[in-house]
Amino acid sequence: MLQQPASMNDCVYFTRRNHAKGLLIAWVFRGTCPKCKKGIMGKPVDKKGKVKIRASEYSCKECGFTQEKQAYEDTLTANVEYDCPKCSTHGEIQIPFLRKKARICGEEDLKQKTVDVLRFVCAGCKQNIDITKKMK
Repeated sequence: MLQQPASMNDCVYFTRRNHAKGLLIAWVFRGTCPKCKKGIMGKPVDKKGKVKIRASEYSCKECGFTQEKQAYEDTLTANVEYDCPKCSTHGEIQIPFLRKKARICGEEDLKQKTVDVLRFVCAGCKQNIDITKKMK
């Protein structure tokens, strides 16, 4: 049984998607600092106390260690609770938080688009299930 996050402050990434045959929930917990092993990594905070949400690095609040966004996110693990859209199997899985490029058909204009996805395999029917980044 996967541990659900208590609040969104515990997560680097969280999404809840509905589809015709069920629900898909994915979350990624914040990691510990690789240098001091005590603090939890997060986005840097400015002098006024606001989080810099567009920052391209993560920092430790305990020791001040900073790490690039891509290098930090590649070390994290995504937790996924899903209902398969093909076979309706309910399952849970942990996968590396690595986004891959995939070509999908757009819903509105029916054109092929390349998007970043988290891809995993259904335990029941072995079908690929993609979690796409929210597109504008």
